[in-house]
Amino acid sequence: MNFLSDFGVFGQTILSMLSDPLTVVLLMGSSFLGIVFGALPGLTATLGVALLTTLTYSMNLETALVSLISMYVGAVYGGSYPSILINIPGTAAAAATAMDGYPMARRGEGGRALGLTTTASFIGTIVGMLALVAFAPLISDAALQFTSYEFFLLAFFGIIISGTLTSKDLVYKGWIAGLLGLALACIGRDRLQFFPRFTFDQSQLDGGIEVVPVLIGAFALPQIIKTLRDRMSLGKPQDIKRMLPEFGAIVRNFKNIVRSALLGIGIGAVPGVGEDIAGWVSYGTAKNSHSNPENFGKGEPAGIIASETANNACIGGALIPLVTLGIPGSPPAVMLLGALMLHGLTPGPMISITNPNFLVQLTAIMVLASLAMWINGMFLAKHVVKVLRVPASVFLPIVAVMSVIGSYALGLSIFNLYLMVPVGIVAYLLGEMDYPISPLVIGVILGPMADENLRRALMVSEGSVAGFFERPVAVILIIAIVLTILSQLPAWQRAKGKIWAKLARRRTDAVEAGGGK
Repeated sequence: MNFLSDFGVFGQTILSMLSDPLTVVLLMGSSFLGIVFGALPGLTATLGVALLTTLTYSMNLETALVSLISMYVGAVYGGSYPSILINIPGTAAAAATAMDGYPMARRGEGGRALGLTTTASFIGTIVGMLALVAFAPLISDAALQFTSYEFFLLAFFGIIISGTLTSKDLVYKGWIAGLLGLALACIGRDRLQFFPRFTFDQSQLDGGIEVVPVLIGAFALPQIIKTLRDRMSLGKPQDIKRMLPEFGAIVRNFKNIVRSALLGIGIGAVPGVGEDIAGWVSYGTAKNSHSNPENFGKGEPAGIIASETANNACIGGALIPLVTLGIPGSPPAVMLLGALMLHGLTPGPMISITNPNFLVQLTAIMVLASLAMWINGMFLAKHVVKVLRVPASVFLPIVAVMSVIGSYALGLSIFNLYLMVPVGIVAYLLGEMDYPISPLVIGVILGPMADENLRRALMVSEGSVAGFFERPVAVILIIAIVLTILSQLPAWQRAKGKIWAKLARRRTDAVEAGGGK
């Protein structure tokens, strides 16, 4: 499609959604609900998208996307409220915002801080959307050249890189979690020969592991258990006297915004990393490049702008691999992928052929979601802050009930509850041992893609693996996987350190020899 045609579809989509009162209500309501989920510590964007997914079964794809994207954008932004007002990040993505947001609130500038974070979040979301529009078609065109070899390696690489970047201590834990998810994805009848695997004669497992119960169990139950276990109590929020967008500060931080947005997009495009890492990396970069880095942590507006721009730009970055390759870039994007599959849409290289207007529609929805987030943030902030006074012991049981209803509603099957509960308990235990959960869920989602394409490639080649080394893209992916694994091995790190030390000594000797002459 050419530019004029795409722009026409974009405009029609915007007008169509704005002319439908129900869509407008869903847009504003989902955005507001997302802000609430982000503002309440213990609730996350991932959980919000998961629970809302269960309510979109009867909606058409466009309406469901309006709700889910609005929830996603609103929740990532909403985490800044408690970060600024009570120094408790509502979501991990807003942790860096608390560094300078809370000191500003303590000195009576809470409204100013929220105005900055609202505008920076809006800008970050728009820039991320522009990156999605610019890069997604290019990546899709390249991915159309992929065969079963490349798709298997791509899925496997997504699991490995996710485990590598989300592990808190030992990287092996992330890999184990990812491979565990890959193993769960192999349960059920295989898609090529319809042979039952690991079903233990249970007919409910013939169709494989349902994604939604796994997602809700893995993300919702551990969070509920931890919050109730720790008896999380919130302090009294700082008062908001006045909240206005401070465009002067935005203009003065133009370079900071551009750099933070690019960092957020780049980090978001890496499978499984997410908005929290984007926020911290951008915050650290802004501090190191600032003329007065000693002001950071004491109420420096540049710190708020950097973290909030990056974590919202990360949304667009996370959607790039989701739309083009079918690989989610962040935990909320994992949930979004599951929701799209429930509505009969499988993202990937073929989406430009099977649904040519999808990217343009998604772009229009992101624009409206970011606008709804800004309007809600600017005009309803004082009301949202009131939810911070709701005890977690009251709100979390409601979330638990919604989780149960959401899992059961998928096919009205009680077996989904039998699946959700053990997955949640296992995820909780793994989290207590510092095993990351995101690689496990990504493994469950990417597992069918890896399994099907590996078996198809081996069937076509009659069991030969030579095809993996005969295609340039496959070789590049193999090298990337091997280097990713080797880079985390202690022996490799020691050897690399010795090599760099020798090169440094040789350079020093050469400089000294040259100076002696």
